[in-house]
Formats: sequence, structure tokens, C-alpha cells
Amino acid sequence: MPQLEGKTALVTGGTSGIGYATARAFADAGAKVFITGRTQRRVEEAASSLGAGVVGVAGDVSSAEDLDRLVDVIRAAGAGLDVVFANAGSGEFVTLEQETPEHLADTFNRNVGGTVFTVQKTLPLLNSGASIVLAGSTAATRGTPAFGAYAAAKAAIRSFGRTWATELADRGFRVNTIVPGPINTPGAQELLPEGDERQNFLDSLASNPMGRIGNPEELAAAVVFLASDASSFMTGSEVVVDGGINQV
Repeated sequence: MPQLEGKTALVTGGTSGIGYATARAFADAGAKVFITGRTQRRVEEAASSLGAGVVGVAGDVSSAEDLDRLVDVIRAAGAGLDVVFANAGSGEFVTLEQETPEHLADTFNRNVGGTVFTVQKTLPLLNSGASIVLAGSTAATRGTPAFGAYAAAKAAIRSFGRTWATELADRGFRVNTIVPGPINTPGAQELLPEGDERQNFLDSLASNPMGRIGNPEELAAAVVFLASDASSFMTGSEVVVDGGINQV
């Protein structure tokens, strides 16, 4: 039997990269899947390509109104949620000297606020035994120059994961954090403009013990594990999928 047969899952930021690959992996594992994205066109295209078991809901996780609408759609489907993958988020290279109050607030609102309120607003929908998976990053512990705001936001995600693991345990919910390293996604590609600088950056990401950049499907397989009963005795944990870049 597929690992997620009969379960219902939500993937935020599910129109490309890690979110899209995970939505496909969830569907392949037997789950009904809801995905979000910020534009209607991209959500419709992603949901259509993922198949009949996937429902797209356009919205921004940093918007309370959009999250309320998402919850209403899922509630109306009548099955609640067994899995929440709070994946939506992004960052940019901004040095300390370039940092502005607006950029710092926006980075934390997208990555931290979006995660906090996605989880908060979906809590009433969660079925017993539900698995919550948060999207961390190796950036949180690497000290990458000019990536401070994003790294700090992802460090906050790790902290929330630990707190929620204890806070929600008596409701039968598990909370774990998936920590991607260098994964070849559109978001990673777009951190720098096309050209030699981008290629040099991508080449630097391959400087890990495995000698390559990971693909989104490899990360998605680990999220399926955390979403499924195969990880039933895991909560408050980090699962690092980084080719060893932060490990050795």
C-alpha cells in the first residue's frame, strides 16, 4: 500500500521546485493534495500537471485573508488534513550594509510569519496523528555572506519546530523540520542573474562530499518519510538533505 494512501496533505509553495516535487511525491504515495502558490495561472498549471488528486488554491501565505480562504477550501472538502508541509518562502542576497527595515520585515513575514500562520490556521483541520513538516535550510547554520536575513529566518523556523513538537504532542501531532542543502530549484537559480556569476555560484554549491547539487525529488522523498507513519517515533527532529555540505 502506498505510504500516504487515504491521507490528505497540504503543500504551500507547491508550484515549482521542492514544493512541486513534494506534491507529486505525495500524490504518487496515495494522498489527496492541496497546493498553494501566489499566482492563479501558476497554481492552475501546476495542479493540472500533477493530476486529478491535486487541488490548487492561489494565495500568499503572508496574507491572513488568503490563508483563511485556503482553510475554507480544505474544510469544505470534508477530510481534514493529515499532513502539512509548510514550504513556502524565499530569500535574496543582501549584505548588512544593504539591509533595510522593509527587506528584513518582508523576509521574516514570508518565511517565518507565513509558516507560523499556515500551521496555526490549519490546526483545527488536523486529524489525529497528523504530521507537520517545516522547511528549514542549511543557511541557518552556515554563515553565508549576504544571506543573513534569510538565514536568521530559517533559524527561527528550526526553533519553532522544537517548540511546537512539545506544544502539540498531547494532540497527537508530530512536528519535524526538513533541511535542504544545495538543491537545484528555480529559486536557487534566480538568486543571481544569468551569467558567469550564477554559474560560479551553482558550481560552489556542488563543493560537497557528494560532488553535486541535489534534485528536488531527492528532497521530496525525505518529506514523504516525515509525512508518513514510517517516521511515527520522530518529532522535534531535523532531517538534513544536503549532500554532506554541513555534516562533514
